Amino acid sequence: MAGLLIAGTTSDAGKTTVVTGLCRWLARQGVRVAPYKAQNMSNNSMVCGDGTEIGRAQWIQAIAAGAEPEAAMNPVLLKPGSDRRSHVVLMGQPWGELSARGFLTERAELAKAAFAAYDDLASRYDVIIAEGAGSPTEINLRQSDYVNMGLAQHIKSPVVVVGDIDRGGVFASMFGTVALLDAADQSLISGFLINKFRGDVSLLQPGIDMLTSVTSRPTYGILPWLPELWLDSEDALDIPVRRTAASSDVLSIAVVRFPRISNFTDLDALAAEPTNTVFFTTSPAEVRDADLVVLPGSRATTSDLAWLRSLGLDTALVARAARSRPILGICGGYQLLGGAITDPHGVEGGGTHTGLGLLPVATEFA
Repeated sequence: MAGLLIAGTTSDAGKTTVVTGLCRWLARQGVRVAPYKAQNMSNNSMVCGDGTEIGRAQWIQAIAAGAEPEAAMNPVLLKPGSDRRSHVVLMGQPWGELSARGFLTERAELAKAAFAAYDDLASRYDVIIAEGAGSPTEINLRQSDYVNMGLAQHIKSPVVVVGDIDRGGVFASMFGTVALLDAADQSLISGFLINKFRGDVSLLQPGIDMLTSVTSRPTYGILPWLPELWLDSEDALDIPVRRTAASSDVLSIAVVRFPRISNFTDLDALAAEPTNTVFFTTSPAEVRDADLVVLPGSRATTSDLAWLRSLGLDTALVARAARSRPILGICGGYQLLGGAITDPHGVEGGGTHTGLGLLPVATEFA
């Protein structure tokens, strides 16, 4: 079995796309390949055939690989509920909650499960293409890391670092990624990929040559900016401000951008239609004037309800309903449209909360 870790200088550098592409390419060569991400922090998830839950990115990577999506491909899924608390899905099943402080102290148990999942996949596939999380140079977390260099050390795999040139500073970030690692971790970094480039590739050559001279590592390739490429996103960094259809004669669909938005890729089906323009907003005026408003899923429903009211979006939504303008609520968004939201077990901090009262439904968290 062969393994490769695709790491990135930052979140949203393009790791998911590179892993998906490698899985697809290897599958076309007849290689039995599987994706893997030890820990995913995302509120976008999918359900596998056996009912287990994994990140959407690993689900679509499995499809690209021609493999059946399974929990071992994303053994730890953290679903943020606040800045200091995440719900943990372990091997596809609810495990409990993890605080910011517990993130450091309880990682050993999660690491054990993650490594066991990798070893299981490795026993059944020829190649595992692993995706890192954030940056491999999270030096504050290195001691308990099992997602980036901790994983690479466990499987003794080479690491390719992807840098997003569209953000700027790509050479500095790739050099810094290597420079801040200790010697043992540095020995596993094999080279770099530059992602999201647009322009004349020859202009990059002096920088590539200097990067090679100071790191002794090659740049394997330069990947172009592909605006037409549309894969399921795993984090909110990839939420576009606006997706505009080609024609001006379209339906405008406003999606309320909750702070704890989840499964926002549900809206891709609407955005893919040429008759629609879908955009994310926090503006009461845009909520008032759009042809359709969507309240998407939320990982912290009652918190996002308070946020909605603080911006006056509740008033705009009630006014829409009074004028018989359509509103679509999905999951947490649907709960907000009802009457009472009760939390007797403290799932989201407890208490009873009054919804927008636009639907004759009540929700109880359990």
